[in-house]
Amino acid sequence: MSFPELPQPAPGEVLLVCTCYKDGEALWGGLVDGIGGRREGHALILEGGVRLRLVEGQGWDYLHGGNVPALVPGGGLVPPVVVLADIPVVYGGDGPLLVDLAVIPGRGVRVPPARLGEILAALLGGRLAFDDLVRDMDVYGMYQGDGGRPAFPTPTVPPLRSFPALPATEAALLVRTSFDDEEGWRALLDELGGADEDGWVGADVDPDEIDPEHYPLTALVVDDRAFEGLGPGQVPVLVPPTEHTTLVALADATTFAEPGRPLTVVDLYDTPGQSAVLPCRHVGSLVCNLEISNMDFHEFVAVEGIEPWWEG
Repeated sequence: MSFPELPQPAPGEVLLVCTCYKDGEALWGGLVDGIGGRREGHALILEGGVRLRLVEGQGWDYLHGGNVPALVPGGGLVPPVVVLADIPVVYGGDGPLLVDLAVIPGRGVRVPPARLGEILAALLGGRLAFDDLVRDMDVYGMYQGDGGRPAFPTPTVPPLRSFPALPATEAALLVRTSFDDEEGWRALLDELGGADEDGWVGADVDPDEIDPEHYPLTALVVDDRAFEGLGPGQVPVLVPPTEHTTLVALADATTFAEPGRPLTVVDLYDTPGQSAVLPCRHVGSLVCNLEISNMDFHEFVAVEGIEPWWEG
C-alpha cells in the first residue's frame, strides 16, 4: 500500500488529516465539533492562534502514525507534528493522534479534543516537548488521561543512529535488540518453540496442542545487529506500509535480565510507539487477541501499582 504525499503546511499551520473513509466520504466523527475553534474554509483557528488545516483524500484511508514521516514533502519546512483523525477517533470516540515528526518521527500520543489547541500552541511555542506528552500519557496512550500510569513507561530516548526498514509481514515480528547474551537468546527461542528454517517461531504449532491460556506466539524472527538498541518509539516508522503487521516484540536487555523473559511489545496503530512489557509466554495471546479484534493493546499495558490481570 502506498499513500500520496501530504500537503506542505504554511508556517505556524498544523495538518489534521482524516484517515477514515466510507464510500469515499471522509469520516470525522464528532472530532471537529469537539475541537472547537473558528472555522475559516478548510481550517480551524484554535486556542492560542494555531491554524489547523483539515486535510481530506481517500488516498490517506487507513494511514497510520508510522507511515506519516515518509509522506512529508521534501524541500520545505518540516512541521514538528501532524494530527490524525483515525479509526479510534471515529468509531471509538478517542482523542486525535499527534504524530511526532521532529524528535522520534512516527511515534504518537492522543490528546483530549478540547485541549488540542492549547497543546499544539505549547508544542509550537517550545513550552512543551513531545517527550513530555509521552512521559505523561496513561495506559490508553492519552496525554494526562485518567486511565492510570503505565507500570513500564515508554522510553523517550532519541535514536543515536538510523535503522533499516523492518521486514514486511502480516504477522508479528520478534526483533532482537540486545546482543550481549547469546545463550539467553537461544533459550528465548527455545521457550517460544524454536525457530524454523525460514526464521519463524510458532509457525508449525499443532492446533490440538495449543493451550488457550498461553497461546503460542507466531512471529517472524529478526536477528540482525542493525537493530541493536532499537527502542519502542522508533519502531512504527520502520514497519513497511505494504503489510498490516500486527505488532513488533523487542527482545531487549530486560528480556535477558528478568524472570519470565519479558518482551517489550510495541503498538503500531492505536498509539504508535506505545509499549507494554509482558512475559514472553503471554505475547502470543496478545497477538491472537489483536488479530481477531477481541482485545485492544491497552488491555495489556500494566498499570502502576496494580497487579496485571495475567499474573492473577
